[in-house]
Amino acid sequence: MLGGMTAYVCSRCQVHSPTSALTWCCPKCRGPWDLDFESRPVPLPSLPSRVNSLWRYTEALPPMPLASEVTLGEGRTPLVPLAEAVSAKLDFLMPTLSFKDRGAVLLAAHALRLARAGVLERVVADSSGNAGTAVAAYAARAGLDCVVYVPDGTSPKKLEQIRAHGARLVEVPGDREATARAARTAADEPGTYYASHVYDPHFLHGTKTYVYELWEELGGRLPDTIVVPVGNGTLLLGAALAVDELHRHGLVGTRPALVAVQARAVSPLATAFHAGADDLTAPADARPTLAEGIAITAPPRARQILRAVRDSGGTFLTVDEDGIRAAQRDLARRGLFVEPTGVACWAAVRAAPPRPGLTVVPLCGAGAKTGLAP
Repeated sequence: MLGGMTAYVCSRCQVHSPTSALTWCCPKCRGPWDLDFESRPVPLPSLPSRVNSLWRYTEALPPMPLASEVTLGEGRTPLVPLAEAVSAKLDFLMPTLSFKDRGAVLLAAHALRLARAGVLERVVADSSGNAGTAVAAYAARAGLDCVVYVPDGTSPKKLEQIRAHGARLVEVPGDREATARAARTAADEPGTYYASHVYDPHFLHGTKTYVYELWEELGGRLPDTIVVPVGNGTLLLGAALAVDELHRHGLVGTRPALVAVQARAVSPLATAFHAGADDLTAPADARPTLAEGIAITAPPRARQILRAVRDSGGTFLTVDEDGIRAAQRDLARRGLFVEPTGVACWAAVRAAPPRPGLTVVPLCGAGAKTGLAP
């Protein structure tokens, strides 16, 4: 193991693997890894004097000695009011215009360390657009060879952005799951690091900074409700990690409810949740939806996502295509141009009865990536 590195662990099988290895999943169950890492309390009074990026929460992040070589200043996005008791965090104001930068920077810093050690030759990622763009950008920053697998039919603007960062694109016929299978096959090649926003838990430890920022911005407290869009669940699971850490360290007294939002056209997790299931009962059909970024038919971390929402006292909501269209146009009239996937939470909050206290929704991806929904 490279000095100072943490270890991967499978929460289901308790199998461990050094993070210096390129084993991208549990060899026993083929499930995603978690990270055997203990955060330390982040001292709130010290934060104003720290670097103005997500790296200010260094006690909460896994050791990343090469972070300074890959950072693009990600994080610290604005929190603005949208309606009475509802605020939006503008995570589309990131270097690659989506929240995926929070996790991609940790993947790239880890990959660069492996490359310097002679372990890694190339980085592979799969995505419906935003995660692939973020990995391509941060791989370019790190000087790493990168290949991104995307479904055919991905937004041309997202493809252009990935190519502009120098990554090689592989367009895969079929749905998002077919794309993931193709990338996983490539990830088994020697010298390949699977920079997966789903299977590699470094990504989740990046997305948890979303909640650390809320905690700081709200003066050491959290909203009563945190609403997040869920496809593979990387933002929701990062949020759950942060809430658990902040509560365990005595930095917050109460835990917010986590409300997960899916497109009604592809909502396997919402179906399982409302059926009382602990895991997916069956994959969803791959139906078209404007919210392409969360159209995941069989998320690998389904069990963890369902447990996190239940443990928080939250729930699942679904939104239809008309609701997504209306929410995108409503936000645009408020000065915020957000892609259709990124408006799903606002669509859900507009349609649902108000919850007590402060609710925060993320606006996750810029409208410039997709244009206005037809």
